[in-house]
Amino acid sequence: MAPRSGALSLSRLAVVVAAAYCLAAATPGTADWMRGSATFYGGSNAAGTMGGACGYGNLYATGYGTNTAALSTSLFNDGAACGECYQVQCDRGSSPNCKPGVTVTITATNLCPTDYSKPNDNGGWCNPPRKHLDMAQPAWERIGIYRAGIVPVLFQRVPCSRSGGVRFTINGHAYFELVLITNVGGPGSIRAVQIKGSRTGWTTMSRNWGANWQSNSYLNGQSISFAVTATNGQKVVFQDVAPSNWGFGQTFTNSGQFY
Repeated sequence: MAPRSGALSLSRLAVVVAAAYCLAAATPGTADWMRGSATFYGGSNAAGTMGGACGYGNLYATGYGTNTAALSTSLFNDGAACGECYQVQCDRGSSPNCKPGVTVTITATNLCPTDYSKPNDNGGWCNPPRKHLDMAQPAWERIGIYRAGIVPVLFQRVPCSRSGGVRFTINGHAYFELVLITNVGGPGSIRAVQIKGSRTGWTTMSRNWGANWQSNSYLNGQSISFAVTATNGQKVVFQDVAPSNWGFGQTFTNSGQFY
């Protein structure tokens, strides 16, 4: 018996839906990919990208290198995005200035400031609500043609791959610890931090700026532990990561890491 017309239509519909689903899954920009734009800064050796609003300082010394970017305010989230990693590709379907088949993974290390004297579509690239990446020039040139200056991009957040453990640089003075946290793998960014001396209980730290967290405890002469919660909710305790003879300006690490 021939199938009823209604059954045949449903069968064809299922095929069409399945095909559309497969196409959507394979096409960038339809799943976790976001659309935005990208410019570059810092010079051909990325020397001008050192420092920045995350506080990472010398990006070569801290392991971030030249695959970095300053995020527009809508992405930077007042520093909460520091350390996040993004896979970026030029949107070839929207611009002839793309290098085909190339993606680059960058780390958020800086803020791209707003410029309200210019319109969003003509110089005010980092004004809200634009999603914009001001990439280190060596990274940008892997995906775009130099003369373009700005290209449309597709980008998505991806896990960060880091070598070694999370690093804690303790600055400040007695009764004030300003701790820079770097080399964070996995989610890359941090939601909350607690600090503990060997003779104290756990104290919640607050974000001072960028990747710098502060505490108003007196911890001199004590070994120091940190409990760090990443933005994906994963919590890692770094027990006695700094010995009792630690000093301000020193960096400490152990094997603890996010994945």
